[in-house]
Amino acid sequence: MTFSVVQPLVILGLSWACWRILRPRLFPSALRNLPGPDGGSWLSGHLNKMMNTTAWDYHLKTLRQFGATSLVKGVFGSDDIYTFDPKALHHILVKDHNVIWDETDSFVAGNKTFFGEGIFTSLGERHRRQRKMLNPVFSINHMREMVLIFYEVAHKVEQAFSNKVANGPQEIDVMDWMTRLALELIGQSGLGYTFDELTETSQPHRYAQAAKQLIPSQTENTVVIQTILPYITNIGTPKFRRWIVDHFPSKGVKRMRDIVDVLHETSVEIYESKLTAIKKGDEALAAQIGKGKDIISILLKANMKAEDDDKLSEEELLGQVTSLTFAATDTTSGALTRTFHLLAQHKDAQAKVREEIRNARKANGGQDIDYDTLVALPYLDAICRETLRLARQDGILPLMTPVRGKDGKMITELEVPKGTIAHISILNANTNPDLWGPDAGEWKPERWLNPLPQALIDARIPGVYSHLYLLSTSFTYSPTDHAFSFIRMTFLGGGRSCIYNVLIHYTSSGFKFSQLEMKVVLVLMLEKFEFSLSDKNIYWQMTGITTPNLDATSTLPTLPLIVGKAK
Repeated sequence: MTFSVVQPLVILGLSWACWRILRPRLFPSALRNLPGPDGGSWLSGHLNKMMNTTAWDYHLKTLRQFGATSLVKGVFGSDDIYTFDPKALHHILVKDHNVIWDETDSFVAGNKTFFGEGIFTSLGERHRRQRKMLNPVFSINHMREMVLIFYEVAHKVEQAFSNKVANGPQEIDVMDWMTRLALELIGQSGLGYTFDELTETSQPHRYAQAAKQLIPSQTENTVVIQTILPYITNIGTPKFRRWIVDHFPSKGVKRMRDIVDVLHETSVEIYESKLTAIKKGDEALAAQIGKGKDIISILLKANMKAEDDDKLSEEELLGQVTSLTFAATDTTSGALTRTFHLLAQHKDAQAKVREEIRNARKANGGQDIDYDTLVALPYLDAICRETLRLARQDGILPLMTPVRGKDGKMITELEVPKGTIAHISILNANTNPDLWGPDAGEWKPERWLNPLPQALIDARIPGVYSHLYLLSTSFTYSPTDHAFSFIRMTFLGGGRSCIYNVLIHYTSSGFKFSQLEMKVVLVLMLEKFEFSLSDKNIYWQMTGITTPNLDATSTLPTLPLIVGKAK
């Protein structure tokens, strides 16, 4: 490429960057009347403070200092909204979603890079079409059939732990084993594929190692993902974009590249083997793990029969494999690990749920607890809910809690300019003492065995699971081009609720796929083993899905606990 070609591109790029920086200063929005923190860099605003592994205190400080809604600085000094106001959340996630609010370019570009053309990267009609194809495979009847597979897989880890502690308590990396277990659970039940024998001597699949590192690596590279990625994902050919990544001067970016390579190569292998079996007929499919009843087999067969308008492309089908595998592995392993760590700190709760589990097994004739009994165990249910509570044309955004503006007047609704990004604080939504009560920051499963505070019920937080949020993404405010960014919602709500963990609809007949996995694993492990803290300090990193580690900077999650036989 000659200098004469490069020069205008450089001038154009610098001009664009200058305009992005100067525009909010030359044309300030009405949002400037909102209170908010000072400072922030010219490139990433407050994002580095909001999106890093040690950001817990920053979010809690923002709650205490500015209340439920405030102004923060985004990329290139943009005026962004930071909110956990329930009424605002309802409008963003449910009432005006896909009409006014949608995901940010950085959210879509990042997920497209990591997971391909799957459920995480589709918008509008395309997203609806993909969900329509996926919803039936998460039905209650289908999950009833999955319970036997869950038990079969979880018993392998139970046996491995039994062997390890046969001669006394041992320190075990629970995070490592829960990642391997979660991957094998989705492998057999979701993909008709086995990743790991789950024995003491078997080697973890390279996918498990890659999956554990992706979210921490994303957080480490927040600025790159927010500022650069949206603008290069559509430049040139895939080969050219790969060249850019290979030559990008960042070890963190190259680490993410290697992780994504593992995810993609594994998905291609699974997809091609499944497609080959389907083409050979039912006999070949039945011979595979899952016997053709796994999620991807059902999806592929349904897609073959679908009308042309509803059919998913090969690229979209491959994206579903990558998306569902990662979502199932990382969220379930993270939730299980967090639960074991909390129970190691609360031995009274651990003993109480163990007694409940043992009584249930005894009532079931000593056999594994059946589906209906499992999902109805009250204290186990309360533990799951409490752990998950603590585990993104111009328009108007109404607020439930008025905010005092810098001019001294009370603000009850915001005039939101097109292009505004709204960051939703899930941490504060899930621990707001005005809604949850003065003990909002404490882990107390018993809160779910009593009536919830009336303030919480009246707030009508638009989550689809127990008034909770638990996911991390970014959205854009947009009849044409607006942006909205989540920072930590349990399973979200509305049209972007997590399909793997809760689906759009909540049915009272039982928990969804991941809750069922969690309960099967907890029942088997807590009945047999006692979990205690080791002498190592554990730091929970504030990443896309909170991850445990020995310090705040490592990108390889770990949780060593002392495991022994339960009395």
